[in-house]
Amino acid sequence: MKKVLKIVAGLVALLLVIVICYVGYVFISYKRLPDQMSLSVVDHNEASLEKSKSYDIMSYNIGYAAYPADYSFFMDGGKYSRAYDKATVEDNMAGILKTTKALDPDLALFQEVDQDGDRSQHVDEVAGLQKGLAEYSNVYAQNYDSAYLFYPVTDPIGKAKSGLLTFAKAHMTESTRYSLPIDTDFNKFFDLDRAFSATKIPVTDGRTLTLINLHMSAFTKNRDIRQAQLDKLFNFMKQEYENGHHVIVGGDFNHDMLGNSPEVFGTQTEPFNWTHAFPTDQLPAHFRVATDGLAEAEIPSVRRNNEPYKAGSSFVSIVDGFLVSDNVSVEKVAVHDQGFANSDHNPIVMTFQLK
Repeated sequence: MKKVLKIVAGLVALLLVIVICYVGYVFISYKRLPDQMSLSVVDHNEASLEKSKSYDIMSYNIGYAAYPADYSFFMDGGKYSRAYDKATVEDNMAGILKTTKALDPDLALFQEVDQDGDRSQHVDEVAGLQKGLAEYSNVYAQNYDSAYLFYPVTDPIGKAKSGLLTFAKAHMTESTRYSLPIDTDFNKFFDLDRAFSATKIPVTDGRTLTLINLHMSAFTKNRDIRQAQLDKLFNFMKQEYENGHHVIVGGDFNHDMLGNSPEVFGTQTEPFNWTHAFPTDQLPAHFRVATDGLAEAEIPSVRRNNEPYKAGSSFVSIVDGFLVSDNVSVEKVAVHDQGFANSDHNPIVMTFQLK
């Protein structure tokens, strides 16, 4: 009996040492990129944007190409933590590129693009989009490079290096990555790092379009963090406008951009962490949310991943979209229904003119 107890005690001690070492590794390896970091622009165009000419801009959270319509995600109450296999990721990337080319936007913003990741079967999606959209100028802004996350224990999500990609059929002069506030307790390892990129595109009248690509926190329960992220974004927008620029912010806001999506789509009224109503009343002067026609069209931009997608019964909302300054005229906005075939998001496109 004593021998058995010694063995059990030894195994418990060994497990404790392993857990302590792993926690130490996670904390030691954690790091954030510096704020206001200059980014390397890959410029393939000399053209400037023109005033009073119509342009299309697309925003598309590709969900690191791991989410076909039958996929569910463990952090949303679903089953899986990684893409099914490499072929699934490659098929989804092919579908995402096909959709993008069919929509043929002048400007394109992508979120959740993995450069390398266990969850995305180590497919370099950044290189894939850059190669597939080679006629565009582009810039990549890393969100995070996480440690190996050993959860769920039965099938860990692992390590991921991921970020934002911005494309333009125009000249890009410069781009900067700005860090967003995040949780400082242990939750920072689960919601990971957040940032937005601000890219300058010249306009023929000598002014500039400041194009912001954004992906805000989804799973944090800390309202102060959500508010701090909005405050930093709004202050930056205000400053850019006051400096005389046109400003467009696009991406995944992880807020209900309509403010009444439950009413529009007939879903539950109690918000998730990522479906609180976007605070339009806090927007800086001269800015608005471009929602023209979205409620009437009733096409969602995101689905909940607790189960495979079922049209008409799955929880859906609009969390993707655009903020525009009043020197940007919006002609129309539309979510393009892909049936969530290649991502848990559908792409959203805005047609606009610079005034």
